[in-house]
Amino acid sequence: MARAHGTVFAVAAWGLTRAVLLLCVFRVVVPPGPDVTADVSVIYHGWYEVLRSGSYPLTDVTWQYPPAAALAIASPAVLPFLGYATAFFVLVFLCDAVVLTLLLHAARDRRECRGPSRDQGRSPDPGGGRSVRGAWAWVAGVPLLGPTAYARYDLMVTAVAVAALLHAGRPRLMGALAAFGALLKVWPALLLVGTERGAPTRRAWGTAAVTAAGIVVLCLLALPGSLAFLTFQRDRGTEIESLGALVFQVARHTGWDGGVLLSYGSVEFAGPYVPLVSGAALGLTVLALCWLLLWRLRARAFTARTPAEAAFAAVLLFTTTSRVISPQYMLWLVGLAAVCLVARTSRMALPAWLVLVATAVTQLEFPLFFDLVVTGDPAGVALLAVRNGLLVTATVLTCRRLWRATVPGRGAGPAVPVSPSDGAHTRASAR
Repeated sequence: MARAHGTVFAVAAWGLTRAVLLLCVFRVVVPPGPDVTADVSVIYHGWYEVLRSGSYPLTDVTWQYPPAAALAIASPAVLPFLGYATAFFVLVFLCDAVVLTLLLHAARDRRECRGPSRDQGRSPDPGGGRSVRGAWAWVAGVPLLGPTAYARYDLMVTAVAVAALLHAGRPRLMGALAAFGALLKVWPALLLVGTERGAPTRRAWGTAAVTAAGIVVLCLLALPGSLAFLTFQRDRGTEIESLGALVFQVARHTGWDGGVLLSYGSVEFAGPYVPLVSGAALGLTVLALCWLLLWRLRARAFTARTPAEAAFAAVLLFTTTSRVISPQYMLWLVGLAAVCLVARTSRMALPAWLVLVATAVTQLEFPLFFDLVVTGDPAGVALLAVRNGLLVTATVLTCRRLWRATVPGRGAGPAVPVSPSDGAHTRASAR
C-alpha cells in the first residue's frame, strides 16, 4: 500500500513539475535569464532544414554529434501539424514520461533483477528489493535543471540509456540500446563497462558492435557527411563551466592576459596556458579510462546492481574531467542516479543525491546567473566551484564504493556467489 501511494504521489509530482516546464519552454511563463529555447528554434531547426536537403551539416562546426543524432534533430517531423519547436518539446515531454514509466515499473518488480538465469552465476544481490526512490530522483532531478532540460535533446538520449540499464539482465537488448544511444551522443557506450564477465559481456558487447556498425552503414548510405563530427571538436578549448576553467576564473582576477569567446557553440577561455589546461583535462580523461580498465580487470563480485553503478561511475568520471561541462550533461547523471536508486540497498544513494544538488546549482549558474559566470564575478565563480566540487565529490565516492563492492581485498579469496540469507552479514561487513 505504501509503495502504491508513493507511485501515485510520484506521478502527481511529475505532472505538476512538467506542466511548469512546458509553460516555461512555451514562454507562457518567462523565467529569468537568457532564452534557452533558442537552441531548438534556431540551431536545431537550422540543422533540420539541412538534413531535409539531403546532407549532414558539413560546414557547421557546432554539429558535434554522432550520425544517429540526426534522428533526434529530425524527430519533430513525426508531428507535422505542429511547428518544429513545439513538436520537439512535446517529444521530449513524452520521453520524460517514458523514463518515469520505466522507473516505476522497475520499482514494482520485487526481484532485484529480471536478468540472466541462475545457472549463469550472477550473485544474488544481498538485501534485494526495489524502491520508488529512483522514480522520485527523476521526478525531482529534471526540473532542478529548469527549462534547459526540455530545450536540448539530451533527455531523449538519457531515456535510451535508462532503458538499456533497466534491461541489463537481457544482454543483447542492453547492447543494442547502448549502441543506439552511443550513436545519438557517444556517452551511452559507457553503459557496457559494468556488464557481467563471460557470456553476458560477449552478448552485450557483440550485439552493440553489430548494432553500431549497422546504424553507421545505414547513415553513410542515407546522407553524406555522417562522420564529419569526428573532426569538428579536435580544436576545442576549455569551456568556462568546466573543472579546468576554474583555473582561469581565478586567474583573470590576478592579471591573466586572456578572455572568453564563443567557439563551437559554447563560451570558452582563450589566451595563455589554455592549451595546457585543455591538455591536462584530456590527460585526466585518459587516467579515468585507465582506472575503468583496471577496475574491469580486477572486479569479481558482479551483482544485478553493478551495471548501473559502473555506468554511473564511468559517466561521472568522463563528465567531471571533460573540457566541456554543459548544463544538459547533468541529465545524463540524473538518469543514471535514478536507475541506481531503484535498488533499495543501492550503494550510490549519497553520490546520487549529491548529483541532484549539483543539478540545482547548475540551474543557478545557467541560465539564471550565467552573466556572472561569463564575466568572472565572484558569485558566479562560487557557483561553479560548488557545482564542480559536488561533481568531484560524487565521482570519488562512486568510484570508491564501486571498487570496494566488486574488487576482492588484498589477500581475499575469489569472490563467491552470495545467497540471500547472507545479506545481513554482507551489509555488516560492508560497513
